[in-house]
Amino acid sequence: MMDEREEDADEEAWLQLRPVEPLPSQCCGSGCSPCVFDLYHRELARWEAARASKDRSLLSGEESQSCPSKLSPETFLAFRISAVDRLTEDTYCVRFALPRNCQFSLRPGQHLILRGKVDGLEIQRAYTPISPANAEGYFEVLIKCYPTGLMSRYVKSWGTGHTAFWRGPFGDFFYKANQYGELLMLASGTGLAPMVPILQSITDNAEDETFVTLVGCFKTFEGIYLKTFLQEQARFWNVRTFFVLSQENSLEKLPWSYREKTCFGRLAQGLIEELVGSCRRKPFALVCGSAEFTKDMARCLLCAGLAKDSYYLF
Repeated sequence: MMDEREEDADEEAWLQLRPVEPLPSQCCGSGCSPCVFDLYHRELARWEAARASKDRSLLSGEESQSCPSKLSPETFLAFRISAVDRLTEDTYCVRFALPRNCQFSLRPGQHLILRGKVDGLEIQRAYTPISPANAEGYFEVLIKCYPTGLMSRYVKSWGTGHTAFWRGPFGDFFYKANQYGELLMLASGTGLAPMVPILQSITDNAEDETFVTLVGCFKTFEGIYLKTFLQEQARFWNVRTFFVLSQENSLEKLPWSYREKTCFGRLAQGLIEELVGSCRRKPFALVCGSAEFTKDMARCLLCAGLAKDSYYLF
């Protein structure tokens, strides 16, 4: 029989273990399943059942600090940062290590959820790996930092050897070779991320004859991400790349190789219709960018004659 002090201590131990309800800031807003709130309610039910049955084994559970190769949509796992490459003034390509020769069970275009903590506040955001689906021993993520962003503060604190926690994968677009005649990829800024592994999976597969038209929207020429990669991809017989720069106004300032495939301003209805019309086969469009960009592109694609089942919004 436990005395009153032992009962109080036992009660305190259970209360300390009780799952904490997430704050709104901890939801990335990407429609993930399970969401952080789904996990909370699941963990709360498990805690209540364990407490009712006095199953003290729950008290000894500890989060893994290892660097595993298998992802979990429900549990955050630790991955060590092996390199941080600054691409532009505010955007980084971060490489995370996997055990030697290990690969992720991640399909091209799927995203992960990153957990961070700033000033005691836990936050979560969605990011899409840009590394090839068959990459061994690592995965890479493109991350843009904003002056007032909480996750940006967390990311800027990273360095080689640091550890970050991820869960996933999420996303319901699954590309299959030769599934579409042509993919029309419309990407704004870091919205380029899901396009990269999908494009690479096509050019890596000699039997995939899908045409690709990729349109990248950026503020300036210097702000274009992954220029070398995009130039290499554009050399394939079935790939075209175009760029729309909103804060440039002179072709003479661009390298010769970019002048014929770059226009200025914003990606709007007229250009969308021209792009759809220039596709070599009936296109299926992929769109990724800000909420405003995605909404505008969906409207433009419908006006250009594409049905709702002929595009996917990341």
